[in-house]
Amino acid sequence: MGKGDRKTRRGKTNRGSYGNSRAHAAQPAVVGAKPTVTKPAAAKKAAPKKKSA
Repeated sequence: MGKGDRKTRRGKTNRGSYGNSRAHAAQPAVVGAKPTVTKPAAAKKAAPKKKSA
């Protein structure tokens, strides 16, 4: 267990990776902030069918 161990915090820090042993800090919620709303993707309209002569 040390710098070469991928499962420990020290190993994660040494490798520069993240995981269960080295989780990112959760950002605190800002009071009074509006929740972000994502717009649904616009539906594409079907191309008009060509008239056969």
